[in-house]
Amino acid sequence: MDLSAPDPALPFRYPRLLTIAGSDSGGGAGIQADLKTFAALGCYGMTAITAITAQNTRGVTAIQALPASLLAQQMDAVAQDIGVDAVKIGMLHNAEAVLAVAAAIRRHGWTRVVLDPVMVATSGDALMARETVAVLVRELFPLAAVVTPNLDEAALLLGRPVTREAGLEAAAADLLALGARAMLLKGGHLAGDELVDVLLEAGRPPLRLAGARIASGNTHGTGCTLSSAIACHLALGSSLADAVRLARDYVREAILHGADVQTGGGHGPLNHGFAPLPLKKLPLR
Repeated sequence: MDLSAPDPALPFRYPRLLTIAGSDSGGGAGIQADLKTFAALGCYGMTAITAITAQNTRGVTAIQALPASLLAQQMDAVAQDIGVDAVKIGMLHNAEAVLAVAAAIRRHGWTRVVLDPVMVATSGDALMARETVAVLVRELFPLAAVVTPNLDEAALLLGRPVTREAGLEAAAADLLALGARAMLLKGGHLAGDELVDVLLEAGRPPLRLAGARIASGNTHGTGCTLSSAIACHLALGSSLADAVRLARDYVREAILHGADVQTGGGHGPLNHGFAPLPLKKLPLR
């Protein structure tokens, strides 16, 4: 059997999701959260690990970035054999990693790219060197289908805090002007009983997405999970607005189903597997 060519007797493939992110030894965020999300939504997950972290529910105690050359080899290995339907990008600890990822996106022609600009952990620990931020904006914002900052990350990108819901749309517009095609600004860090996000796509009016806040201390990895779920739904053919809506619904249920569980002594994880789907099958061609 010639393994270099598809077998015509096998007409299907799985939705293929690649996460490019750091490893969370506590299992709640990063690569681990991404893979749990992919599996829960019926997609086949692959990884290109950017960094190894030592962390748990209380915080991050160490970060070791992997060589950019090894990162590039990971991305090329999966692209050249398995193929990639959508990409989620998480923690990129240094400029070399950013440049390697941007080059891979161009090299392989990936278009369904969700960029979660992971700069600050839920615990408040910095996950990206400040000098890397400008490189991230210049190189990856134009290549992403959507960028998904939270308010802490938006403040770093804009050089000013966003403290009121009334300022979300203006902040999203300013972030979009940095070169992105679409911006999902997450308002979860604002006070109040309602959680509001704003999706802004170039040339379209803002989309306000709101829901009642769920009382839970188990929110570690929420941003990773949301961006991964968006990538899944893009790979399955949803429009960006629908992908964001469906992803928000999944995250809300994962928070709700994990709210009564104790994991560690800090910010616990979501319940990614509250209603897992079987792996979906798509036509091979």
